[in-house]
Amino acid sequence: MIMVGAMIAALWGIGVAMKTPYQARWTMIAILLLAVMMLQVVLPDGHPLRTATGGDARLWGLLIAFGFIVWGYRKVLGLLRARVVQTAAPVAKSDKFSPTELDRYARHIILREVGGQGQKALRDARVLVVGAGGLGAPALQYLAAAGVGTIGVIDDDLVENANLQRQVIHLDRNIGMPKVHSAAEAMTAQNPFVTVRPYHRRLDADIADDLFADYDLVLDGTDNFATRYLVNRTTVAQGKPLVAAALTQWEGQISLYDPAHGTPCYECVFPTAPDAALVPSCAEAGVIGPLPGVIGAMMAVEAVKQITGAGLGLGGRLLIYDALYAESRTIAIKPRADCAVCGGKG
Repeated sequence: MIMVGAMIAALWGIGVAMKTPYQARWTMIAILLLAVMMLQVVLPDGHPLRTATGGDARLWGLLIAFGFIVWGYRKVLGLLRARVVQTAAPVAKSDKFSPTELDRYARHIILREVGGQGQKALRDARVLVVGAGGLGAPALQYLAAAGVGTIGVIDDDLVENANLQRQVIHLDRNIGMPKVHSAAEAMTAQNPFVTVRPYHRRLDADIADDLFADYDLVLDGTDNFATRYLVNRTTVAQGKPLVAAALTQWEGQISLYDPAHGTPCYECVFPTAPDAALVPSCAEAGVIGPLPGVIGAMMAVEAVKQITGAGLGLGGRLLIYDALYAESRTIAIKPRADCAVCGGKG
């Protein structure tokens, strides 16, 4: 028993030293316990190795069964928590900013295009960000810093070590944590005056309508076309603006899609998904670390302009940024009359 305990402690210590995710550490311990269980079954009574590892298979069987029960309980509890819909009444906010808020947002308020009314519009706004990864991370940070009153974020991924090269909202200590909770922690730590609603689950058609109905504006920072098309169709059906972006390697693109106000929708521009071989993921093709920050920050800028009415947004224009050659270009995009989603009503 003591020997097995020492081995478990050693495995855990090595995992901590190497910053291995929790799941990997527990997997190694489970393999060790199963190996010990096999020794108890295979080796004859009185064998030194069997004696040194407990001497009784039933004891290890009970420990392993108990471990599975605890794991199953935590798994079910996590799924239930992820599906919880926040029903608590929102905290009433004063029409006036506190002195701390006025000082915090002073650089916004003195801008002619934003002013006090624009900052109040930001505080009253409800923005949903789909994805808390490369694009979502900087967008969420700047939306929170800008004082957007209610920010929802939906993502079913956990923070991984490989994310930290570019997803700067997440910290090393949060490896293994759901991305939405890691992001919410950082956002509220940066600005306690905003409300963050994390949804740790994958966006699907069953929840999209109800979820989007609670927000004024949607930002799409996902990395797969199925979700992008779902986000587009839902925002079009509800008449809500969508800021969508994408990136790969050294290049990023961004636009504002709002057919209710004259722009094309996402599927007007990208009616069919390209072959998967032509759009490899960041894991397959790589991506330069600061690029998501550049494009994600642009998403936040477009959101702030849309909410405050400042300047001219990217509706009807697709901005493409090439970081490798320090070039950017803008392409005019128009509604398609045969679009199956918006019908070219833009």
